[in-house]
Amino acid sequence: METSAKIYVAGHNGMVGSAIVRKLKSLGFTNFLLRSSKELDLRNQQAVLDFLATEKPDYVFLAAAKVGGIVANNTYRADFIYENIQIQNNVIHGSYLSGVKKLMFLGSSCIYPKLAPQPLREDYLLTGLLEPTNEPYAIAKIAGIKMCEAYKDQYGCNFISVMPTNLYGPNDNYDLQNSHVLPAMIRKFHEAKLNGSEEVELWGTGSPMREFLHADDLAEACVFLMENYNDSTLVNIGTGVDVTIKELAETIREEVGFEGNIKWNTDKPDGTPRKLMDVSKLHDLGWKHTIELKEGIRLVYAEYKSRTA
Repeated sequence: METSAKIYVAGHNGMVGSAIVRKLKSLGFTNFLLRSSKELDLRNQQAVLDFLATEKPDYVFLAAAKVGGIVANNTYRADFIYENIQIQNNVIHGSYLSGVKKLMFLGSSCIYPKLAPQPLREDYLLTGLLEPTNEPYAIAKIAGIKMCEAYKDQYGCNFISVMPTNLYGPNDNYDLQNSHVLPAMIRKFHEAKLNGSEEVELWGTGSPMREFLHADDLAEACVFLMENYNDSTLVNIGTGVDVTIKELAETIREEVGFEGNIKWNTDKPDGTPRKLMDVSKLHDLGWKHTIELKEGIRLVYAEYKSRTA
């Protein structure tokens, strides 16, 4: 990518999109196309097609999506499949029509079968049943991957797909009804500490294992792949290291300084037993993460405190 290239980052106000913009700016890129959801509703086909036809970006990072944790995914199942497919269809097809040089579609590790062998290799896609709680979201993301592959096959579009693992970082969502596990825990432990609570209740058994990647590491990987990868097959982005939810909770409790107990509500679902990415393909291409989990939690907790002060 030339530093003067016109770059459209869809979802630039979100955690992932904002991290990509920060990374690009740090590398000297200056020509950004940025539109908030109020300025451009990506669910509106004609609005998206008109925008892309008029602005003609050179490169597109498709980081916009309707996202949430296990509660949101399971509660708003219709919204998650409908809105995500709308967004993807409009941006991917519009990018083809407007002659975009290259597009990157960001998916999610939930695309893989619930009981797939661990770690999750890229070729495990579509080899088994999905986790029921987030199946609509996962199907939407799988459709996006296959759409990019199909546009490359039929039209020769340089559209690539990447699959980030569980993410956290600046601009994360801390709403307890819609957030992911790590930010939700940060908020719960922080508020319990402020309120002098003796106990924090968390869902499940604490036994599932999860991998976590800082958004700044993801952004660095995305820029690296945008400049160095042109294959139609997807690429996992992660650390290749996972922890139990219980270990995550203990690490966050220690960082926050909450001294009470953790109560595990085993009546609530655990979700997928394990989701660890096989990142050997990414490592072979020449990229590896640099922010370890404990350091990353310290960074995001400091940001969270500054936001809520």
